[in-house]
Amino acid sequence: MFTKKRILQFCAAALIFLLADFWMYSTLSSNFRSYEEQRNFNEIELFAQTVPEESTNEAYEAWIPTVKDIIPGSRALYLTFDELTFDFVPLTGSQTTRALFDANKPNAEFQKALESVYYLEPMRLGSTYKADYSIDPDANSFEVTDSQVYFVPVIDETGYQVSGAVMILVPTSTATGFNNLLKTLFIAAAVVFLGILLVLTFTRDPMTGFMVLGLFAIVLVFIAYPLIEALRLSFMKDGVFSLQTWKESLSPTYLVALWGSLRLGILTATISTLVGYMFAFLIERTSFRQKKLMTTLATMPVISPPFSLSLSIILLFGNNGLISKQLLHLNTSIYGLGGLTLVQVIGMFPIAFMTISGVLRQIDSTVEDASLDLSATRWQTFKSITLPLSSPGILSAWLLVFTNSLADFANPLLLSGDYRVLSTEAYMLVTGRSNLGAGSALSFILLMPTLTAFLIQRNWVSKKSFVTVTGKPSTNLTELTNKPVRMALQIGSWVFIGFIGALYLTIVAGCFVVNWGIDYSFTLANWGEALSRGWTSIRDTVTLAAIATPIAGLLAMLSAMLIVRKKFPGKRFLEMLIMTPYAIPGTLIGISYVLAFNKQPLLLVGTGAIIVINYIIRELPVGLENGITALHQIDPAIEESAADLGADVPTVFRTIVLPLIRPAFLSSMSYTFVRSMTAVSAIIFLISARWNHLTVLIFNFSENLRFGLASVLSTILIFIVLSVWALMQVVVRDDKLTQKTISTR
Repeated sequence: MFTKKRILQFCAAALIFLLADFWMYSTLSSNFRSYEEQRNFNEIELFAQTVPEESTNEAYEAWIPTVKDIIPGSRALYLTFDELTFDFVPLTGSQTTRALFDANKPNAEFQKALESVYYLEPMRLGSTYKADYSIDPDANSFEVTDSQVYFVPVIDETGYQVSGAVMILVPTSTATGFNNLLKTLFIAAAVVFLGILLVLTFTRDPMTGFMVLGLFAIVLVFIAYPLIEALRLSFMKDGVFSLQTWKESLSPTYLVALWGSLRLGILTATISTLVGYMFAFLIERTSFRQKKLMTTLATMPVISPPFSLSLSIILLFGNNGLISKQLLHLNTSIYGLGGLTLVQVIGMFPIAFMTISGVLRQIDSTVEDASLDLSATRWQTFKSITLPLSSPGILSAWLLVFTNSLADFANPLLLSGDYRVLSTEAYMLVTGRSNLGAGSALSFILLMPTLTAFLIQRNWVSKKSFVTVTGKPSTNLTELTNKPVRMALQIGSWVFIGFIGALYLTIVAGCFVVNWGIDYSFTLANWGEALSRGWTSIRDTVTLAAIATPIAGLLAMLSAMLIVRKKFPGKRFLEMLIMTPYAIPGTLIGISYVLAFNKQPLLLVGTGAIIVINYIIRELPVGLENGITALHQIDPAIEESAADLGADVPTVFRTIVLPLIRPAFLSSMSYTFVRSMTAVSAIIFLISARWNHLTVLIFNFSENLRFGLASVLSTILIFIVLSVWALMQVVVRDDKLTQKTISTR
């Protein structure tokens, strides 16, 4: 496809377009700059004509600041003409303008301007000057900014002589902002044109090329660009490159918080993986009967608000908890590392459970049968065969829980007490001190352990083989436990589930209590107040999640089809970018989105669009993995036959691929909806007065000790999520062909 003729055609067309693009940009930029300067000049001349009739300092002091009403951001200085010295002397006005005048009065350009106004001619200086606007008492966001300088004469009552002059500074930020926006738009137009031209010139399947380009554009704009902006800001201080932020972030204060996060993550991941393995082994590898019930109950914490269990723990074991204070009269505190670990284990063990379940279900038991036939005990078989074969799932589960634990800041904010973790430190820096640069640096530090664990896990798994392929996979699994072991697993699992159930019942009970810990009287007042104050948040949350769900599902399946079925340059890089949000803490995603989309040309902060985009990007990796797994099970010959009959790529995707991967598609959508409804880590940075989120409102109520209102909204949220989850489970049923039975021997 890369023939000499096509390359020459591409270069010629690209050169013509780029020249035309640059000419249009230069023309528009120059015309706007000229228009802006002339408009300011006219406004300033009109301002000079409004000079007060009373020639007193008080009158001038009241008049000069009104220049900001005519030209926003401008500053003025009134100069009176001294007839004895034939010189202009500063009388009153902006300190910024006075400092600039004093520093530059001897300059030839300033002297020429003063001479011009003496002869009643206004003048705009040809050069721009840097002015420090922060020295004014009414300083706004401006600091040291390039400014245009104007001198306008003030004529006396005769109309023939000068009585003074006005020096006015006008920041060039408006023109600069428009020019940057114009530059961005023309660069984007050039990139789009070159991309389309590249596809049309060098590919045999333009539709696939356009879809790949679109996917690249999405991940570059909404994944790579925000992270680059966050990283860039962490190296900036007062507008210049500096390592000061990183020096402060690596100080002993924050290293203690980093160690706190690592300790919490290691404890949570290790215990959660052990508990998750216990549940997965009981359900997948024993003859336990209540499997569906146990699976449903075990997945409850992962489809509920991430800090709802913290709310229950506080209600039961807090300083005024029902059990700790009212029943047992204990003085021990649930706040700290112990309470945090307990809550995170309960909330995150379902991740390990679901990950390990899939691995245990796929193990072909013929190897285990062979071991038992050779007189090995059940324990020896489990230790030497089952456990090693399930180790990739164990490592993946540990990594996923570890990542989620490091990124969690809602639970630590409620339960950490004096225990410090890095996620809450980053959150407090952003929300409490408005220090986005320091918050970004801490979030990147938090990313390092996650990436390290991920790379170690991938490297270890890649060096070992865990494949047990037989000519005909068995549909039977041999039970490796005897009755006492199975009973111990059942008792342990039911006790754990019972405790979780008690926590959820506590949330429901909290809805009907006047003031938990003080007055346990029955009341329905919480429901009325919570619904009146939270109805807007409920509506916004459901609406935004419903918008994001189908988009995320379709985008994930389309991405999976392109990655699995198509060959194109940069495929691995694209897949890596799509998977990146799964390894990034939510705090970093939220901070990076605020930085990237709080300015032109993509001014999205404060809108519902940025929340929807966050939902889609955050959950895209899970949908992509589901789609890739499903597509690997489908013979590509079906799609090739449709293509041979003339179907284009969108038609093949719509009529063949999507129906065949329907379970993965619906599962991806249900997961996106659930995670969107219960999200908090990134969303808390993106909400606005117009678009709020239910989990953030629940979190705020919990922080302010309004446990009754928090319980009501948590119950409503859990009910909504469970209803959608149950509906999806009915729609997406397990494939009978993949189910296996447990046989005893």
